[in-house]
Amino acid sequence: MTKFGLDAASFYVPSLYLEIKDLAEKRGIEPAKLEKGLGLHKMALPDVHEDAATFAAEALLKLIQDYNINPKEISRVYLGTESALDAAKPTATYAVQMVEEFLSDEFGERSFKNCDVVDMTFACVGAVDALHNSLDFVRANPTKKAVVIASDYAKYELASSGEYTQGGGAVALLVSSNPRLIEIDNNWGVATESVFDFFKPRRHHSKSEFNSAPENYPDKIEVFTDEPVFDGQYSNQCYQDRIREAYQHYKEQTFTVRPYEDWRYLIFHLPYAFHGKRVFTEIYSLENNLDFSDAEKQKAIAKSEDYINFINEKIEKSQRASSEIGNMYTASIFMALLSALQTSFNENEDLTEKEIGFLAYGSGSKSKVFVGKISPEWKSVVKKWNLFESLKNRLAIDFDTYEKLHRKQLDSSVNPNYKGFGLTRIEKESPVLKGARYYSYQK
Repeated sequence: MTKFGLDAASFYVPSLYLEIKDLAEKRGIEPAKLEKGLGLHKMALPDVHEDAATFAAEALLKLIQDYNINPKEISRVYLGTESALDAAKPTATYAVQMVEEFLSDEFGERSFKNCDVVDMTFACVGAVDALHNSLDFVRANPTKKAVVIASDYAKYELASSGEYTQGGGAVALLVSSNPRLIEIDNNWGVATESVFDFFKPRRHHSKSEFNSAPENYPDKIEVFTDEPVFDGQYSNQCYQDRIREAYQHYKEQTFTVRPYEDWRYLIFHLPYAFHGKRVFTEIYSLENNLDFSDAEKQKAIAKSEDYINFINEKIEKSQRASSEIGNMYTASIFMALLSALQTSFNENEDLTEKEIGFLAYGSGSKSKVFVGKISPEWKSVVKKWNLFESLKNRLAIDFDTYEKLHRKQLDSSVNPNYKGFGLTRIEKESPVLKGARYYSYQK
């Protein structure tokens, strides 16, 4: 019987970071609240020339180079992102173009010419949707391969309650038959409800608010920004509700009683490192017939010896990369997977045939619960990552530089030794190409 799933994976995390303790001190927050309370230590930040497109291009190129993939054999590149650069042109097209041009000497011009390329957006679950879709495609076309990329920059307003959860980066996944990393089961628990826990609306302003607005501007001006409108506590509740519903839906399809007991790891979307272990208390309580009726009982369960042992065994290793990066939006759940597998690899644990449970969430809102089984060749894939060594080789920046980056007040790259894809210019003069973005590879 043919198996389908993840054949390889790669990642990209920007080279700059801010220590969370530096942010906490400037904002008048006790550092221990963020470090010990939420599991936050470092915040990954894009340099001046970086964005979701360059993140995606870096992860895609690394995937191709590390695993000797011929880009002409890739039938689709589907990008999950909520950091799109354009309302019409997919961010994936920028990433593919960058990689295609870089590889032209080796594979010829337009090596992705016959590749289907698109973006998928549903907040932080968009890349899981892309994976779900691509798996269906490969199941229907077993000789073909697809690449799923999750790429985002989680950016919040300065001094907001979401500021300390910022982060960014990308993960790229090769989807194929007979996968070397993870076989993914075709049972998916799904739960959806339209809510407004987190969204990025078009803000409306009157022309009079702008001192130098041209005469031909409309009276009402729409402005779109990267920073979301959100309600943290409500979003946490929506997350908890959706994963409970999706988990129940998964149980109904698989006729299992407590499926999480068979999972070696539980992999969550992590807005902050400790989020997964906090929101899973409800499902854990329901499955074990524990009283979860009020806040005090919920805290008691979370602090119980049984639950702490459960966390240490099944979740803790997946949190480690998130502590060093911050929120990666669509890429967060896949970075949690990489974190867990890299740690097991480093500790020489044999995961072959072990099951991994995924609990994905995207605001707005939707959850998907699905399961993967570790393939016998998984170590041959993971040995290419060197995830934690890579995270050690980044450049720390000070708080003033962070704020200037956030406000887009810098014109040149902060990291003088950066090598990779970067935004070269944005067309300003041509009436036809105005706003077009141009990228190049910086050697």
